[in-house]
Amino acid sequence: MHKLLFKHIDNSALIVFRIIFGFLIIMESIGAISTGYIRRTLMEPQVTFSFIGFEWLQPLPGYGMYYYYGVMGLCGLFIMIGYKYRWSMLAFTILWTGTYLMQKSSYNNHYYLLILLSAIMVFQPAHKYLSVDVRLNPKIKMISMPNWCALVFILQMFIVYTYGAIAKIYPDWLNASVAEILMKSKEDYVLVGKLLQQKWTHYAIAYVGIVFDALIIPLFLWKRTRVLAFCASIFFHLFNSFIFQIGIFPYLSLSFALFFFSSSTIHRLFLKNKPYYDQQEIIVPKYHKPFIAVFITYFIIQIGLPLRHWFFTDDVLWTEEGHRLSWRMMLRAKSGHSTFKVVDAKTNEQIPIKLEDYLSSKQLRTVSTKPDVIWQFSQRLKRLFAAQGRDVKVYVTTYVRVNGGELKQLIDPNVDLANEEWHPFKHSDWLLPSQQEKLPKD
Repeated sequence: MHKLLFKHIDNSALIVFRIIFGFLIIMESIGAISTGYIRRTLMEPQVTFSFIGFEWLQPLPGYGMYYYYGVMGLCGLFIMIGYKYRWSMLAFTILWTGTYLMQKSSYNNHYYLLILLSAIMVFQPAHKYLSVDVRLNPKIKMISMPNWCALVFILQMFIVYTYGAIAKIYPDWLNASVAEILMKSKEDYVLVGKLLQQKWTHYAIAYVGIVFDALIIPLFLWKRTRVLAFCASIFFHLFNSFIFQIGIFPYLSLSFALFFFSSSTIHRLFLKNKPYYDQQEIIVPKYHKPFIAVFITYFIIQIGLPLRHWFFTDDVLWTEEGHRLSWRMMLRAKSGHSTFKVVDAKTNEQIPIKLEDYLSSKQLRTVSTKPDVIWQFSQRLKRLFAAQGRDVKVYVTTYVRVNGGELKQLIDPNVDLANEEWHPFKHSDWLLPSQQEKLPKD
């Protein structure tokens, strides 16, 4: 274990990764501002559906979120040039985690991955060469790093890709119906729009996705297939970037190749003027016991979290229980519509409401398919009417399709969600089962 974690290797890969990582943070921040993401997701909606338990975490008023993302971009710049590195990295990690927790309407597993990677980077000695910190304090300069600095990224990405492959092994993915649904909205793409509607393309997307996720890390680890793996990664991630517009993730994923190629190769390609370290000393720090304990505990959690949906009743594709933080990326297409019935608890008078008066168009889609968001909106309606001195009950009728299948009722319409408690580690009994009598299609 000591050799695996604490043997020193050349740190060229980590230095280059830090520069790329900081640059991508800058691009993510600029993109959020320039594409209107901040305005649509954090400014225009009357309410953002934060993670349950983090309701206190709300977007800043006015133009505050533009400044918020501006600060994150500045952190990215400081990370890239290695200035006040640890403080900059810690600040970004906290800020990014805040944006992740304060809204769920625009959810992506990649956002969660960036939290993990940022937290890991806080503890990395990534500023020990080619940085402003070294220029200001030459004593911290190093040309080596312990092996765990690379190993932690390799293990993390192995978990991400492996669970991504396993999650795809279910009928709707294997028969390419999910890929077909996902590609329908891409028909107007220049040059490739028609190609993306072909059945063979859908099968290629489905099965290449499984094979890539399952084999990419082993192929990177084997020297003979490393270049092949990198070429496959370039094609795969650029395809995803073009088709799905998923921000910096494809380029961040490509940058992990730095930790698979030999240290000498990375040194020769990127930092050939830097002294090369090849002594392979094993330097065990004084804090090695707690470090090993934390290292092992972290990966036990990472392995365990994606499995938790098996401990809930019914299919995660239907209930969404255990879906998040589980690397279940772009696995299903869900659509539906909801009706919220608000009833005065004293008079039994039904109070008419229009969802459009409360929610953005994207939130309307979310509040029709995500049980936790449906519950949160029911709670919000209860609070809004309580502020007017009225005690209300909220009943929800929701019909949902998964992967273009039969229309089914998701929520028990006889349950008052306004007075139901949320139990994060327990199945919600007001969710109707996925197996039920079929309803006619619209």
